[in-house]
Amino acid sequence: MSLKRLAGQTAIYGLSSIVPRVLNYLLVPLYTRVFLPAEYGVVTEMYAYASFLMILFTYGMETAYFRFASKQNESRDVFSTIMLSILASSAILILLFSVFSGSLADALTKVTAQSGSAYKRYIIWFVIIVAIDAIASIPFAKLRLENKAFRFAFIRVAGILVNIGFNLFFLVLCPKLPADSWVASFYNPAFGVEYVFISNLISSALTLLLLLPEFKGLHFIFDKKLWNEIMVYAFPLLFAGFAGMINETADRILIKYLVVDKADALVQLGIYGACYKVSILMTLFIQTFRYAAEPFFFSHAEKEDAKKTYARVMHYFVITCCVIFLAVMLYMDFVKYFIGEEFRSGLHIVSILLLANLCLGVFYNLAIWYKLTSKTMWGAYLALGGAAITLILNIILIPKMGYTGAAWATLICYASMMVASYVVGQKFYHVDYHLPSALSYIGAALLIYFFSSYLRNAFNGSQSLITFFNTALLILYITAVWLKERPKKSYLRPS
Repeated sequence: MSLKRLAGQTAIYGLSSIVPRVLNYLLVPLYTRVFLPAEYGVVTEMYAYASFLMILFTYGMETAYFRFASKQNESRDVFSTIMLSILASSAILILLFSVFSGSLADALTKVTAQSGSAYKRYIIWFVIIVAIDAIASIPFAKLRLENKAFRFAFIRVAGILVNIGFNLFFLVLCPKLPADSWVASFYNPAFGVEYVFISNLISSALTLLLLLPEFKGLHFIFDKKLWNEIMVYAFPLLFAGFAGMINETADRILIKYLVVDKADALVQLGIYGACYKVSILMTLFIQTFRYAAEPFFFSHAEKEDAKKTYARVMHYFVITCCVIFLAVMLYMDFVKYFIGEEFRSGLHIVSILLLANLCLGVFYNLAIWYKLTSKTMWGAYLALGGAAITLILNIILIPKMGYTGAAWATLICYASMMVASYVVGQKFYHVDYHLPSALSYIGAALLIYFFSSYLRNAFNGSQSLITFFNTALLILYITAVWLKERPKKSYLRPS
């Protein structure tokens, strides 16, 4: 059955996505113990900018590859045309950013009076990293379309392990070696966070090297007519991508500029960035789901029961997200050790960010309507609307509430996009989603969370009692879901 197939694909891609991302997230405990909040703020900021660069360097070509390669009789033409386009544009963008790196560095350091020369190096590192990752994104998409999940997994895990290895080497081993040891010829203690970026560059280069066999389909023939068709489809996704990235990362850029106390700006940014990582389980599930769901939705679109399947997928997606929300929040006394003690003052925003990510995941499910109907401009409209909400609310809330305001802005933005996508999508591509059930599961999860918070105060911080009752509440929720869903086993059978 198709739903079981998606579950299987999610499991396979879960291993290929979750394992490397979990490994990558394991660097967060290291960073939040090696770096001060202000230093980690630099890491958070630069990766926020890198997210925007990735949208610019790929300009919707990954999704376009799925769309055209799955339909085109000669998929080699699609791969070659898209690949040559990415290679050419990446070379041009590297040149442009390198030329203007000094001016960009001065603009980025003006508020906090940081080292402009250091930021110039950061910019060059990241432009090269993003260019390599953009080039690699198409071979990775090719592997996903061809269902070569294990090779996909191997390459991703290998790249992350190299990244972790060099982070440990530069941040843990090298500082402990004598100043006159063999590393003195290339290691500079003053670089600090820059070694995070250098490690990433080495990892990205190795990943591209491992993907070289996938370039066998590249026959250096550029089909201009096909490229024009691809760009018509992909260009709106570029704007949607930028708008979506504003929604996702603008807060981590704006905090530095909007907090009242500029001396505290990078500290707040570091704390916010670290606490954002605490929502790891929800983020990983959504990212894993997207890897499996996008090609699945496209391949299933022509089937008679497609809309019923999409409704079922959404139903179980919401249930899973609710369980993850409770698992994180009910065990926060243990989850908090994921980050260093100096960063834990921001843990109160984790529940807000988890709910925000739940709304984002639902939006990703809903977004299939404009991709299947080729109304990709609507994706841009929705994302741009969300971006406007994000910018306005961050400008209003961050000066008043600091990074807590950024968290609320994120939740309101994603919730608004979710509702808008549902309302508009039902007009163009009607799907009978199980709204009452979804709302009841979300509502029940929130009630349990609030009740748990009340018990925490009633038990005066008794860790054993809090853990016992929170475990009982989680088991109660899962049992209630299971009992309610048992009569719906037909969801798992062919229609």
